[in-house]
Amino acid sequence: MMGLMTQRPDTSSAWIVTIDGPAASGKSSVARRVAEALGIPYVSSGLLYRAATYLVLREKVPADDEAAVMALLSRHRLRLEPDNRVWCNDQEISAALHTDTIDAAVSAVSRHPSVRRWAYDLLRELRGPFVIDGRDMGTVAFPDATHKFYLTASAEARAQRRRPERNGSLREVIAALERRDALDHKQLSPAPDACQVDTTALTLDEVVAKVLLYLRSR
Repeated sequence: MMGLMTQRPDTSSAWIVTIDGPAASGKSSVARRVAEALGIPYVSSGLLYRAATYLVLREKVPADDEAAVMALLSRHRLRLEPDNRVWCNDQEISAALHTDTIDAAVSAVSRHPSVRRWAYDLLRELRGPFVIDGRDMGTVAFPDATHKFYLTASAEARAQRRRPERNGSLREVIAALERRDALDHKQLSPAPDACQVDTTALTLDEVVAKVLLYLRSR
């Protein structure tokens, strides 16, 4: 992909690219490929919310009890490394974070304002340059990011992408994504200065090319 960049951006230590969008819009795959093309780290912000949800489920803490969730998080040291490995205290838990159970519960945990502040604080400890994906990276976590993108796609297109990773029919996956969108709606607004890309009819290569072309032109 580096051939698409005739002029490499100045990826200094303060250089941050945010890629936001709803579940299965392609933001993780795009962010990973763009970071690889630029030769800088890719950070998946959602892993922190998944890690918090993992603890909530493991410890059987009510996901809708914000105070109880925060008390739980205060008792454990969660950290996200730039290579997207996640640690809870001294144990790596990365492999346990992508399950249907966590998918169904993560919105209930991440919608708590104090949980989001907790995640923002951990993310802001990371040093640039990096490409980071999420739902409110360009609006709240990194409002002064160097470049911002917002990816969208139809529910059916997103379900087609997500289905190989999950159980259930296409209709069930669409319904699950729509429920997730409804729960996440407060975090799904693009930043006013974000470059918006509808990925419904685009291949991964085409989306990556659009993002890299935009970065090259800036």
